[in-house]
Amino acid sequence: MKFESQIMYTKLNRNLYLSISALFISAAAMTSCTKGNSKNADTKENALSLPAIKVDTATATTIKDYIGTIEGKVNVEIRSQVEGVIDEIYVDEGDFVSQGQILCQINPMAYQEILNNALANENVERAKLKNAKLEIDRLRPLVQNEVIAEVQLQSVRSNYEVAKAQLAKASAAVASAQISLEFTKIKAPVSGYIGRIPKRVGNLVTRGEKEPITYLTDVSGVYVYFSMSESDYLYFSKDNTETRRSSLGSILPEARLILADGNEYSEVGMVDAVNGQVNRSTGAISLRASFPNSKAIMRSGNTGTIKLKETKKGVIQVPQEVTTTIQDKTFVYMLDKDNKVVLQAITIDGVANKNYIVSQGLKRGDLVIKTGFSKIAEGMKVKPQL
Repeated sequence: MKFESQIMYTKLNRNLYLSISALFISAAAMTSCTKGNSKNADTKENALSLPAIKVDTATATTIKDYIGTIEGKVNVEIRSQVEGVIDEIYVDEGDFVSQGQILCQINPMAYQEILNNALANENVERAKLKNAKLEIDRLRPLVQNEVIAEVQLQSVRSNYEVAKAQLAKASAAVASAQISLEFTKIKAPVSGYIGRIPKRVGNLVTRGEKEPITYLTDVSGVYVYFSMSESDYLYFSKDNTETRRSSLGSILPEARLILADGNEYSEVGMVDAVNGQVNRSTGAISLRASFPNSKAIMRSGNTGTIKLKETKKGVIQVPQEVTTTIQDKTFVYMLDKDNKVVLQAITIDGVANKNYIVSQGLKRGDLVIKTGFSKIAEGMKVKPQL
C-alpha cells in the first residue's frame, strides 16, 4: 500500500513538472512573438520621413537660342557715277543724313564744259531746223502755182525732218550732260548713318572702283539673320496656329533678341523670311527676323542671340533641385512600390523655367524624393511626405 502511494506521488510530480514546463515554453513563445511584432512596429515607426513629389505630365515652354548677325534694312554702297577728283566732303563718318542730302562734291568743271558744248550744238541744230522750215514755206506757193515741181518741195520736207531729228539728238546730249553734271554732287539715296569714308578730298574716283566711297545704312528697322536645324524648323512649321499667322504674319513664334552686352532688347520681333533651300553641307536653314530700331541702338554688323519659344505638351518635368549629377549623368532618388530608395538615371530633353524635361527614366505617378539626399542611401525605406 505504501509502495502504491509512492508511485502515485511520483506520477503527480511528473505531471506537475510537465505542466509547469509547458507553461514556461508558452510564455517564452508569447514573449518572442511580442518582441518580433514590437521590432517590426518600431522599424515602421522609425522610417525616415522626407518630402517627395509625384511625377506628372504637363505643358512645358522651352527657349531655343540662335546666334544672329544684325543688318540695317537698307544698306547702300555709295559710289560715284562719274569720274573726277573730290573737291568737298560735307559729312563725317557716323553722321545721320537725310535722303537727298549732298554727301560730297566731285570737281564739275569738265562736265560743265561738256554741257556747254551740248547746248551750243543744240542751238545749231535748232537754227538748221528753222532754216528748213523757212525753205518749206518759201517753196510751197511756188509748187501751188506750178512754178516748180512737187519733187523739190518733198526734198525740202525731207531736209526738215532730218533737221528735226538732229535737234532731238542734240537735246538728248544736253540732257545727258546735265545728268552727268548733277552726278558730280553725290547725294544720299536714303536716310541713314554714314559708314567709314576711305576717300579724302583730292582723291580720284571712278565708276568702276572696287571700294565704294562710303556706306549708308538705314537702321530705323533692322534684320537679324540666323540659322536653325532642319528638325527645329519642321517643329516650328508644324505648330502653325491661325492666331500666330494672323498676329505675326509668320508661322514662327515671336522673336526676342539678346544683345551683345547680355541684355534683352526691349522690342519684340517677328520672323518674316525663310530661305527657300536647306544648306546641304550643314543641314541648316537660314531665316530673318525683323525688329524696330526707333532708338538706333543697333547698327549693321552687330551680333545678337535670337530666342524663340518652343511649347511641348504632355511631357514629364521635375524640378532641377531634385536631381543630382554623378560624373556626366543625372539621377533622381526615386521610391519603389515598397517606398525603398532607388537611384534612378534620367535623360534630360531641355529646360523649362526651373524644371528639367525628362524623356527617359521616369513615368507618370513615380515618387521622387525632394530633399535630404545626405540622409538616405539606396535601399533605405522612406516615408514620403507629398
